[in-house]
Amino acid sequence: MSDAAAFHRNALQSCVLRHSSFVIFFMMTPVQIKICGVTNIRDARACTEQGVSMIGLNFYPQSPRYIEPQVGRRIVEAISRSVQAVGVFVDASADDVRSTANTACVRCVQLHGDFSPATCRELAREFRVIRAFCTDERFQPEHASLFPQCDVLVDAHHPNLRGGTGLACDWPAARATRPFARFLILSGGLNAQNVGHAIATVAPHAVDVCSSVESAPGAKDYLAIKNFVAAVRMAGRSVTAFSP
Repeated sequence: MSDAAAFHRNALQSCVLRHSSFVIFFMMTPVQIKICGVTNIRDARACTEQGVSMIGLNFYPQSPRYIEPQVGRRIVEAISRSVQAVGVFVDASADDVRSTANTACVRCVQLHGDFSPATCRELAREFRVIRAFCTDERFQPEHASLFPQCDVLVDAHHPNLRGGTGLACDWPAARATRPFARFLILSGGLNAQNVGHAIATVAPHAVDVCSSVESAPGAKDYLAIKNFVAAVRMAGRSVTAFSP
């Protein structure tokens, strides 16, 4: 074999190996887990001990899981920096979001309700922003493309409540959102029994759970958390790579 042929063969093998490594890495990247509605330090630490990626702190005053920003700050200061605390807001102004998030020492905000692309773009200069959508009759997957600076969370629709309802969202609609989202979080009615099917159907980057890992609103059930995390890990090992 000539030197030129050997060079081209080696270059091709190198290219194939790099591509294969990328595919293997993508397939083995675990689905992240967010536990929402955390209200106290003990529950937050129990979540982190199970290896979750994010915990949600609810700053919506009408939620049964609402906490004061100062309580949120104590929770944030008590957990590992490897776990991201997410401040949850509903129909708040950019100034209120900014003020509460800074008081609570959270660097990621999850926005439900009437948040425009301009407001999200403004907040994205300072925070990681998760723009939440509900799969009601008005929802269109391509709406996510209006928020390119944001991660996207898809949740179930409820006429009165924002999150933590136990209702499942429209999984096919969530799957259709995947090409329009840089990072997709699936929420709504997930539990240890259905999360594997949900991951296989939607191929999200992360899953979000609240009411199914509680003994009461705002009180976490540690065995339920453990079972949910185990179900996600098992599903992640069996899911094939998703190509947008």
